[in-house]
Amino acid sequence: MSNNDIPEIEELIKQFSRLPGLGPKSAKRIILKLINNKENMVKPLAQSLAKVYKSVVRCVNCGNLKIIDKKCICEGKNQFDKICVVENLADMWVIDSANIFKGYYHILGGTLNSDQNYEQKNLLIDSLVKRIKKNSLKEVIIATSATIEGQTTAHYIEDSIKNDSIKVTKLAQGLPVGGEIEQLDDGTLFSAFKNRVPVTNE
Repeated sequence: MSNNDIPEIEELIKQFSRLPGLGPKSAKRIILKLINNKENMVKPLAQSLAKVYKSVVRCVNCGNLKIIDKKCICEGKNQFDKICVVENLADMWVIDSANIFKGYYHILGGTLNSDQNYEQKNLLIDSLVKRIKKNSLKEVIIATSATIEGQTTAHYIEDSIKNDSIKVTKLAQGLPVGGEIEQLDDGTLFSAFKNRVPVTNE
């Protein structure tokens, strides 16, 4: 009997294949490993996934992950004068692990497409504007990717806060055209942050 005769395994392969960086072959290898170690790997994994599904939610203010019914890190007592705006959690994790930025993070939850209305996208841009007004911030660092969608989003954010008396900068040298933040190495990120440039509104 092959795995093709077991619909449960086929469905599992299909689900794993949807994960970033995994194709059907990689998914099959992972699943085979799990099946051969059901007690040591499948059971703990299933329990962990169930806990995350039940307890972890996205903060409606900053976009970070938080435990349901508990305060998010953005509600802590830390007082920073900068906020870094990124597209997704992976970008924040990369920047944070590189230790090149100390301040607040704001995770948009995606980007705007250049060919669609801004209102159609469920991004946390309104909450970003509210956070900027609420906190005594001196600088907003727009760290969206150098893709068309990333730059479209950056321009919309710039327009949304251009009337506020706050410095707005974006990543500069070191960020390749078309590049995504989570794919950059620490050195490239450091250069992009160090050489960030002011945003000028025309």
